[in-house]
Amino acid sequence: MSQQDSPKCPHCSSEMKKWPTPQLSTWSAAFQWVCFNDECPYFVRGWDFMMESQKIKASYRHRIDPDTGGSGPLPVWSYDALKNQIIE
Repeated sequence: MSQQDSPKCPHCSSEMKKWPTPQLSTWSAAFQWVCFNDECPYFVRGWDFMMESQKIKASYRHRIDPDTGGSGPLPVWSYDALKNQIIE
């Protein structure tokens, strides 16, 4: 996958968006691909899972590192969390 090809989320098939990697991070890429679809099953199920397992009101969005291809959850605390940092 090139850094310019926007991948599709494996959970909902939505086009993923660029989101800047935080400065204090172990991720090497300048940005991460993130699914910001509020109807993505991964994000939707995350609210119940986090409440049941951690007793917190939070969820996560699917993330892919364009350098390594590694993927995983990106924690969020609201539907709008991190959306203001999407790189257009």
